[in-house]
Amino acid sequence: MHILISNDDGYLAEGLAALAGALRKHADISVVAPDKNRSAASNSLTLEMPLRAYPADNGFVKVDGTPTDCVHLAITGLLTHEPDMVFAGINHGSNLGDDVLYSGTVAAATEGRFLGLPAVAISLAGNNPSHFDTAAHVAEVILKQLISKPLPQDTILNVNVPDISITDLKGYQATRLGQRHKSEPVITSQDPRGRTIYWVGPPGAEQDAGPGTDFYAINSGYVSVTPLQLDLTWYERLNALAAWLPREGE
Repeated sequence: MHILISNDDGYLAEGLAALAGALRKHADISVVAPDKNRSAASNSLTLEMPLRAYPADNGFVKVDGTPTDCVHLAITGLLTHEPDMVFAGINHGSNLGDDVLYSGTVAAATEGRFLGLPAVAISLAGNNPSHFDTAAHVAEVILKQLISKPLPQDTILNVNVPDISITDLKGYQATRLGQRHKSEPVITSQDPRGRTIYWVGPPGAEQDAGPGTDFYAINSGYVSVTPLQLDLTWYERLNALAAWLPREGE
């Protein structure tokens, strides 16, 4: 098996090295990652300028683009042999609930969705996480499960790992996305020339975080595994919307 690995924290991130070290025990790997931190880049794809890819001293390939750029580039021409699967991470911090809409880590996984095998995004919870060995162990477990018990081809797994030792993990839970309160207000400041500048505020606190959610699993010491889909159509509202739309000639 050939696994493509990427992230959004950049090619020098500790989590990326930990993930590569874990997965190369089980498969051939190629690591293509941003040349700098591109957190919260979501699914942005660079179209107005060329991309450059360089071999890095650590053996990875660094790209002056987004996580989606990295995976897209790797799959569509950069690599000699097309990968079978994409793993993204290990993200420095969780990707829970609404975070998946902004996450470059999740975006890197979703870009690999058409390879024919499931894609995995894996994140280590905490503001300054340290137990990357735990998350690397979880990545190996998930990979072994995917090999021995394959999931549908269009499956995207969003995996979040509590920042605790391997021995303290309570297990694995299949979860749904929780929800946060709206983000905190922007932080207003001034640049050296006295002009107003803005910093995006912190994410909102947990709102929908009860049993069954990814928030609850992480807070309880479990690995949260959430299946994601890319079809955003709200099928239950289709008939109501059709009735709401104006009729021809109205």
